[in-house]
Amino acid sequence: MSLPPRVVVVHRRTELEELLARHATRGQAEFFLRTRGRTLTEVEERHQQQQAALQAVTAAVPPDWRQGRVERGDLARFLFAPDDVAVVVGQDGLVANVAKYLRDQPVLGIDPWPGRNPGVLVRHRPAATAELLHARDQVTELSMVVARTDGGQELHALNEVFLGHPSHQTARYRITAPGHDGEQQASSGVVVATGTGATGWCRSLWLERHSPLALPDPSSTALAWFVREAWPSPVTGTTATEGLLGRGELVLRVESERLVCFGDGIEDDHLELTWGQQVSVAVSPRRLRLVG
Repeated sequence: MSLPPRVVVVHRRTELEELLARHATRGQAEFFLRTRGRTLTEVEERHQQQQAALQAVTAAVPPDWRQGRVERGDLARFLFAPDDVAVVVGQDGLVANVAKYLRDQPVLGIDPWPGRNPGVLVRHRPAATAELLHARDQVTELSMVVARTDGGQELHALNEVFLGHPSHQTARYRITAPGHDGEQQASSGVVVATGTGATGWCRSLWLERHSPLALPDPSSTALAWFVREAWPSPVTGTTATEGLLGRGELVLRVESERLVCFGDGIEDDHLELTWGQQVSVAVSPRRLRLVG
């Protein structure tokens, strides 16, 4: 007889919890906030909203189902089982943080702070949890991006991957992309984004440079890529700085002692790249299966 599904509730520490971890007491945390023109009351209200959402989600799980809970900082060490259902309580970005660790498990995005999130990925209120759990096969599949090294390592992400220097200093590499000849570049890194990521970091790059590219939408299988602050010199060019990827791939050959590739803002979980290595970026065979 098969086991009932396991609901894994994913959350991250609230600002109040982080303040108390740093300042030890509520009084010291309140003083710290006051010196910056803020109050402890607003921070406590958001903390209480998240706690109430977590309680509502937990209570909505059928009594015969199993339950688990994981905090964002522990995701890299958490093992999701094939029959798990991930319930993400927090911001849109937290869904992206979870996506890279999943293999087709359905995901529910729960918004504990209505009006504070765009709601691209956390589309539902806590009260909808029970209904969504029973409709977990009704999903929207969102494209992901994958970076693969010539050494066999790979990294998947929902929003975007970043390739560059770990401290965002000058990165040197040779870039090859569909429609562009290979070009040596010196820049502050390369961002390759999905249609979901096109609402975030990618969109800010697109707006800043007034790009004529038509950014992909979340259901699209295309990727958009941008080179940040490419520097022209006698040996480095600036002609290949943006584009779209469909079935093709973007290839970088590293010409620095150390570059990194990380996804969705999780810098601690990254690929290490060194001189002469090659990394290719393309549409991932994985999809995020978002319920509702």
